[in-house]
Amino acid sequence: MNERNKDALRGVVLDAHAVFTVREFCSVCDVDQPLIQTMVEEGVIEPLPDRGQLTFHGEALLRARRALRLVDDLGLNWPGAALALDLLERLERLESIANR
Repeated sequence: MNERNKDALRGVVLDAHAVFTVREFCSVCDVDQPLIQTMVEEGVIEPLPDRGQLTFHGEALLRARRALRLVDDLGLNWPGAALALDLLERLERLESIANR
């Protein structure tokens, strides 16, 4: 078990539309800023449009945490995690349409 997973019962409750600075984002995800930059460059997460500083919405935070689990638990690389997340989100959208 890696350092990020040592506190398995820790949770985060947030509004998906909340806005986080890169420092807050790093704190909640328990990662450093270069890793956040890697996730942005690899298409895992997208920052909000230019606000003078790097900021993210709550949905990006949820996506980043899922990506970290895919990389840590399944050994995916960042492009693979981005692709897996895109496919999972597409599947979730299709299931929600089918269940209406």
